[in-house]
Amino acid sequence: KKIPKTIENTRERDVTTVDAEDEEVEADEAEDEFADHFKGLLTPKILVTTSEHPSAIMFLFLENLLQLIPNTTFYGRGGYEIKKICEYATNREFTHVLVVNENRKEVNGLLVIYLPYGPTAHFRISNMVLSKKIKNHGTATRHRPELLLNNFTTRLGHRVGRLFASMFPFDPEFRGRRAVTFHNQRDFIFFRHHRYIFETRTDGKKAREHKGHLAKEDDAARGTKESKLRAKRKARKEVESKAEKGEVAVSARLQELGPRFCLRLQSVQRGTFDSKNGEYEWIRNNGKSVTRKKFVL
Repeated sequence: KKIPKTIENTRERDVTTVDAEDEEVEADEAEDEFADHFKGLLTPKILVTTSEHPSAIMFLFLENLLQLIPNTTFYGRGGYEIKKICEYATNREFTHVLVVNENRKEVNGLLVIYLPYGPTAHFRISNMVLSKKIKNHGTATRHRPELLLNNFTTRLGHRVGRLFASMFPFDPEFRGRRAVTFHNQRDFIFFRHHRYIFETRTDGKKAREHKGHLAKEDDAARGTKESKLRAKRKARKEVESKAEKGEVAVSARLQELGPRFCLRLQSVQRGTFDSKNGEYEWIRNNGKSVTRKKFVL
């Protein structure tokens, strides 16, 4: 039986595709701009601002964004140029500047600037869905999330993936069970934000969640008396013990927290943002012929 041809299985291999254990790439990444982050020497601190004259929809998106990324602070644009904002952020030890752009009351762009020496990546935003519009959505807690980067296989893809990774703390809090995903498919980067939940079932009926309640209930429990905390921990241990013995079935499910959107890389620039004299590492198309079977990430 013939296998049907798709864009995925007929993809043209990029010459910069990275093998899993490429020593040259590992050596380069050990000395690039993001090396200190991956060594655990740098804690992300992010300044978020907007294009001039933001609308109400922009602030709704920013509310989701500030809940999503830890250690993030919003500053109004105030008519300042991006270069001045970068200088201000560098002097106050910020590691990133995020500039969210909109056009005709629609969020359509994201500029990610890594401080103090770059790089700068420009993305187009599409298909944005705010958290409140996602059915049965949850509420994000303050726990540091886990980060999942899928299908970034080329040298450029590695660079973009490391830029995303540098925005999140290197030591996630697994107790919060938050997972942030950047999934690359055909150079479209799909963003999702979930909480994974373990549940125990006895005789086919839901008994209680495995390993405690939702993370927000854990936060509330910190304010209870010590005796109640001990009782909750004891109950959790009993459920875990029964699960290990096979007396209780454990299942897992995902709860989407939002927001949800898609990113499309437009350019990568060396250094911080410079619209006039900036040196670009990569620009989409750039006058080259386009083929649907070749992907750059």
